Amino acid sequence: MAGDIIPIELGLTAGDFSTLWAPEWREGDDEWEAFLGHEEDLYGFSTVAELAAFVRSDDDNDLVDHPSWRVVSALAAHELEPDDLHRFDLVAVPELVASDPEADVLAELQATFDIVSSIGDVCELRPITSFFGSNSFVGAVGGGVESFLGREGSELWDRIGAAVAKHWDDVLDAVDSIVTSPAVDSAAVAVAEAEITAAAENAVDADDVTDDIDSDSDDDSDDDDSDEDTAEVDRDPIAAAAAEETFWTTVGIDPIRIITSDDTVYTLRCYLGDKPVFLGRGGAISVFGSERSLARYLADDHDHDLAQVSTYSDVQTAAIDGSLDIQITDDNVYVLPGLADDLAEGPTAVDVDQLDLAVELFTDAADFAGDDSVDEALATSTPLGWYVSYTLEPSPDRLAPSAPFDVEAEAWRALEREFESRLRKK
Repeated sequence: MAGDIIPIELGLTAGDFSTLWAPEWREGDDEWEAFLGHEEDLYGFSTVAELAAFVRSDDDNDLVDHPSWRVVSALAAHELEPDDLHRFDLVAVPELVASDPEADVLAELQATFDIVSSIGDVCELRPITSFFGSNSFVGAVGGGVESFLGREGSELWDRIGAAVAKHWDDVLDAVDSIVTSPAVDSAAVAVAEAEITAAAENAVDADDVTDDIDSDSDDDSDDDDSDEDTAEVDRDPIAAAAAEETFWTTVGIDPIRIITSDDTVYTLRCYLGDKPVFLGRGGAISVFGSERSLARYLADDHDHDLAQVSTYSDVQTAAIDGSLDIQITDDNVYVLPGLADDLAEGPTAVDVDQLDLAVELFTDAADFAGDDSVDEALATSTPLGWYVSYTLEPSPDRLAPSAPFDVEAEAWRALEREFESRLRKK
């Protein structure tokens, strides 16, 4: 799929409609965002075949000047099928806010709010811009489950539900009012339908071949049962490690989760030699409120340093075809809240593993920005550096830090603030 124009599905009052969305792109000094449509209308089609027939024949819409339009108009019809990350059910929003604020509910809400906000901005729909402008707290859904813990979190979730109950019908009506379905040539639709049917049949045939292979393997497995224990003992450790490889270890890029005092965010990082490279540019790190919003971003073309990594194209391809699974290992989860308070109490109060991870994160972010300030702050010649070094590598041969630890704790808080200033939430 052309990376800068994305097929999407909108669940509206009259049903589900397929259309195209072009996230921000640049022309000279100007940035643009658009949907398939013309003047006051946003074009939506009840079938992908109708969408395909339209884009192959129409040359008078808001996307024809997009750099990728020619590529899109030449795609096979089944390639215009929206993937799961780009299906937005606007009608279901009241039902979602009536549910518990679980991770999947929040991710779906965030994605829907994002696309509706874009429609409101692009199409200048006042009920939508007013909804998000007057109820900025709905943005908390991007903060993850942690935003809705405890009494205050429960009250925030109730406020979001109340805002949706009061105003979402107006939002939905505004989108309904601009969606139109232009007439398309029936013969062109029939051609597109045939392409989609053929693609589906090819996929079924491929599944049948896979099933046959699996069946043959099952038949042979009985003969191997007697050797199972021996195989467990004699298994090649290199082969075992290879079998445990994931997509992310293969591409050498890690998804990471960062929990700050205000938010939970997600991003990517890899290492080129010893140099850390984050999803971001110019020392700023792009972060996202959910795994889903991160995956959606990765499906599009953006200007960032990670795009220069040779395996990044594999990540983008997986994001585009919907197969990307954001899997985060324990050693890529960074929990910052509470560390400064623990440092103020003394080395025995500190979670050593989380401190070690936080040092890694702060150092990597500073290295990515070409900044030596973290190395300087954590040098063993400073009170904080000596304290951290002793906490991570205690030894009876080393002089233990002595209380009070207020200076060290405040120096750590400064590092936290410096790190958080490098984050740019998308």
